[in-house]
Parts: sequence; structure tokens; C-alpha cells
Amino acid sequence: MASKYRTAPSLSTKMPGGIPYIIGNEAAERFSFYGMKSILVIFMTGYLYLLPGAVGPQMSNAEAIANYHLFTSAVYFTPILGALIADIFLGKYLTIISLSIVYCLGHGVLALMGLGEGINPAWMLFLGLGLISLGSGGIKPCVSAHVGDQFGKGNAHMLSNVYNWFYFSINVGAFLSTLMTPWFLEWYGPHYAFGIPGILMVIATFLFWCGRHKFIHVPPGGIKWFKETFSWVGISAILKLGIIYIFVAVFWALFDQTGSSWVLQAEDLNRNWLGLEWLPSQIQAVNPIMILVYIPVFTLVVYPLLGRVVKLTPLRKISAGLFIMVIGFAMVSMLQYWVDAGERPSIGWQIAAYAILTASEVMVSITCLEFSYTQAPRKMKSFIFALFLVSVSLGNIFTAGVNKVIQVPSSAEPAKMLAAQIAEGDGHGSDVLLDAHPHVAYRELPEQHFALELAGVDGVLGGQDDIRLGFAPDGTMTGFIGNEEQCIRDAIDGIGAYWVANGQRLPDNAKGEEIASSYKDPWGNPLRYTMVTGSQFQITSDGPDSVWQSQFDIRAEVTVNATETSDGTEEASTEGSSGWLSWAHPKESWKDRRVKELKLKAEAEETPAFVPESGNVDGFDRSIMWDVGGATTLSGAAYFWFFTWVMLGTAILFLPVVLFYKPKTYLQEEADAGAGDE
Repeated sequence: MASKYRTAPSLSTKMPGGIPYIIGNEAAERFSFYGMKSILVIFMTGYLYLLPGAVGPQMSNAEAIANYHLFTSAVYFTPILGALIADIFLGKYLTIISLSIVYCLGHGVLALMGLGEGINPAWMLFLGLGLISLGSGGIKPCVSAHVGDQFGKGNAHMLSNVYNWFYFSINVGAFLSTLMTPWFLEWYGPHYAFGIPGILMVIATFLFWCGRHKFIHVPPGGIKWFKETFSWVGISAILKLGIIYIFVAVFWALFDQTGSSWVLQAEDLNRNWLGLEWLPSQIQAVNPIMILVYIPVFTLVVYPLLGRVVKLTPLRKISAGLFIMVIGFAMVSMLQYWVDAGERPSIGWQIAAYAILTASEVMVSITCLEFSYTQAPRKMKSFIFALFLVSVSLGNIFTAGVNKVIQVPSSAEPAKMLAAQIAEGDGHGSDVLLDAHPHVAYRELPEQHFALELAGVDGVLGGQDDIRLGFAPDGTMTGFIGNEEQCIRDAIDGIGAYWVANGQRLPDNAKGEEIASSYKDPWGNPLRYTMVTGSQFQITSDGPDSVWQSQFDIRAEVTVNATETSDGTEEASTEGSSGWLSWAHPKESWKDRRVKELKLKAEAEETPAFVPESGNVDGFDRSIMWDVGGATTLSGAAYFWFFTWVMLGTAILFLPVVLFYKPKTYLQEEADAGAGDE
């Protein structure tokens, strides 16, 4: 049966007419995706708990990083589903249009978080991210393969440049969104910050629909897909490319940390750059703007020059890119070493690392994208692209797994969940809840506060090693009922005195350990100090078992809020002349307005507000998150160096693949001149 759309490219040397629609769609879609993704970690750690209906305290950095990479892994795993739907059943065009609608719904759910008091925004966050994972992931392999489908042998020579421009459009959208979306979050809050990317996704869907009569609609393979996929040709292509994708997965394990660990690192750097004070999430815009510069430079200058010296095959480009990534992550590891030493280096060092990282991306990602299309059998284009994207998923699963493994289990987490349940029932029914927790005892305290007592090392309640946690009426953990809390608070004040005396700078690990060890816990052991970032540190007791980094450690994670720079002048603010669009935003950030709103509401209802403690040291404004266990065994510069060494080993092991891999190219067959519709 004849199709109302062209199903094969014509014999032509001209640029296919559908390319502008695809590139416009990709720019808008990437704006929506990268805008939303750029603020995820900051939103989870600093905004989610403030929304109406939120339950529980702030999300920790480690938990936010793990969630971020699990989401990213889902986005890059669902392409398998999208590719199967496209290659077997619907074709690429219908798959892209239908899943784009799901994509739009996901953005809508995120924009509506916190609008209903009775709905936990955390649940809406995970629902919205799930829909986006399905929608965004599902269309990814189809759009990339749809580009290649527009070309035949007559204009195949344009394919490399078009993929470069395709990547160029991705980074135009990414650059604009990573500048604008954090700004909207800072000043206008999550509804605007997530809503505007949603609007761009609607525009992207409309643009793609407008190009339907210009596209080549390659029909789904149906049973032919199975025959080709499970033939020796299909299996051989999957196995050969799969080897490359395993190595590329490690590249993504490092690269995608620009949206997680790099953003958190940026909070501790001097972010005054080009006369502007940058928000931590906005630094990610450096990557796409460098891509816009690097693509023409590499295409027109670097590759031709290198080609005069050595035959520059796709695999050699990828190999070089892997080694360049080692250099980029080594630089950011050194930067974190300076931060760990109590310094506040310039954001320019991270920008230099971005410059190296982006060169690696151009050589690995763009090259692998083009190489995947040429090496994929004709009925398997979307499926092979999906396998390439699964390499991104595997890399993010690895990073999320590392962040899970380095976490010591928290003994307080079950008690915190129980406290939230007790608070929801205003204390009523606590006996019923406690029946299910035989190792926990409940005790009422003045002013509706309460305590939960956990069995200690011996597992029996009533011993000297029991741990008593204190909770506010709303279920928020306020500390410990015992001497362990007071000694830790004293040590925190000791660090605070150093902070004030040294120009708002935390002590490095050696000096901080010297201060903390002068305080003893109730079991006679010295307290420990760990610098997490330039504005975060931990004071830890070895706990009743006297074992370091066990599930019984009594731990306080302290976040310090700076109001002045180290030279005594006011910290640069986005409200001043050096800020972004200072004339276009309110005088106070959304977060400041929200905290005041919660405080006023709490005063009206005579309930405790969710506000930081001021402590006993003037000029030392800090908040404390209490835990039992829950420490991180790999942090600071050691965390970044771990990934650097993993990348170096991967780059070395990839060299034999470059030597022995034998490529085989497949392109779409052209229709006879003037036919094209059948």
C-alpha cells in the first residue's frame, strides 16, 4: 500500500528538506531537557523540602547525586523501548510524536509540584521524572536515526557535517537553558523553572509535526527487523559496537557528573567571572558554548591538520577523547584538593577543566554518534542508536552505584520515618506503630517534642549504649538526648570560632581534626572532623561501638552560610549591578521569600518553623543535619581521583580495540529518480 509520505530518499546531492525541522525540534527539546536537568541537584537539596506538602528534612548531597544519576540512567535506558517501537511497529515519526506528548506531561507534573498541600511533592518529582525518562529516552534513538534516514548515497557526504550541526543545535538549546533555568529557579521558584522548559517541549513537538511532509518516513521493519537483527549481520554489528559502548560508558560516568558533583563543587568556588556572580548550576552553560566553538574548529581545523600526520579514523578519535577526559578530571581533582585545603579558588579553574572535558566530548560523543549510524544495518538504525544511549545509562548507573556504595548505612533513617508517622498522627497511635519496631522506645518531651530510643550495639533496649534521638512536633530530628549532642555542638562552635577568626574559611582536615579531637564523646573517644566542601563539614563521634565509620557513628553534617567574603566585604550578590538581569527579578530570592512565609505561618499556628540554628558564635550562621551512621567513605578530592584513575585504565584498555576493530558501513538505499513515494 502506498504511503502518503516519502519512504526513501531521492537521488539528490542537495540538503534534505526535513533537516531544518529536525534541528529546530532538537534545539527546543534540548532546551527543555537540559534546563530541567541543570537544576535537579540544587532543587532536590535546597528547594524540595520547602514546597507545600513536603515531608521530612532536606535531601543530602549524596542522595541527590545518586537520584540524579539514576534518573539520567533511566533516560538513557528507555531508548531501547523507543527503538523497538520505532523499528518494529510504528516507525520513527509516529514514535517521536506520541512519546513527545508523554514527555510534555512529565514537564507538566514537575511544574505543578507543591500546588496541592495534601500531595507530597517528592512523589510528583519522581512521577514527572519517570514520564520524562520514558518520553525523552524513547525519542532519543529515533531522532538521531531519523537524521540519517534523510540521506542517500548522493548526499551521504553531507552526513558528517549535518550530525555536527545536529549536535550544534543540541548545544544552542543547552546553553540558553542552563543560563536561564537556574535564574528562574533562584528568583521565581520551581513552578517557573520547570514550567518554561515544559513550554519549550510543546514547541519542539509542534515543530516536528510541521515537518511531517518534508521527512523521509522509513517504514518500520516488522518481521524483517527480527530477521536482520537475529541474522549474523545483526548479531555481529551488536557485538562489535557493544565492545566500544562498554568503554564509552565509563566516559559518560565521568562526563555526566558536570550536572551533579561539579555543580556542588562550584558552590565552594569564587564564582565571580566576567564581572558576574554565577549561580552554581549556570556554570554548566560553559560546556555547550564551548561545543558551539569546538565543532567548527575541530571540523575545519583540528581534524584536517591531524589528518596530515596520521590517518584519523573514528576509533582513533574516540581513543584520543578518552585520554583527554583523564586530563580534564585530573584538573578538577586538583581543584577539589585546594577546596579540601580550605581555599576558595576561582571558578576559572573549573572552566579550564570544562574546556578539556568538552574537547573530549567532541571526539567521543559526536564521533560515536556518527559511527553508530554507519555501522548499523539498515533496519536496525534506531536500535543501534538505543544501544549507544544505553552506554550513557550504564555509565550513570556506575556513578550512582559508587555513590550508594560509599554511604555507610544510617541507623537513624528508620527512626526518622517512624517519627514522621508519629507526627502525622499528632502522637496518637504511637503504641501501635512501636509494636512493629521492638528495638525502638518512645518518650514524650515538653512542648510536644518527643524522643525515640534506639537499641545500641548489643541490640537490647535499656543499656548504656542506647542512642536517644530528639524530634520536633513535626517529626524533624533536632538532635540527641544525651551528652553526645552537647560535646558535638561544642566542637561545632570551636570550628565556628575558627571560621570567624579566619575570614569565613573552614579549617582544612588537619587543622579541623586538631580542633575536634580536643573534645571527647561520652565513651571517651576524641571527636573527628571531615571537610566535605568549602561550606560543609562533619563532626563525628565513633559512637558506642568506638568504631570509625560504622552504622553507630554519631554524626552532625553542618552547612555554613557565608554573608561576607574573606576580605571582610560583602559577598557579591545577584541583586547588585554584577548580577544577572538585576532589573528583572524581585529584591529577594524565591527561597528567601518561602522561608519567611513558612516562618510566619509557623508563628501563626504556634508550631516550630523550618529555620537554621544560629548557634553560640556570632557571625557563624549554620544548619545541622543529625544522623547515626550515614557517613560517606569516599569524599572530597579522593572521590574525583577515583574516577580519574578509572578513566585512565579504561583509555589504556581501549587501545587494542582501536587496532583490531574492522568497520563495515551501511547506508539507506535510494529510490529511483522521481519515484520516492513507494
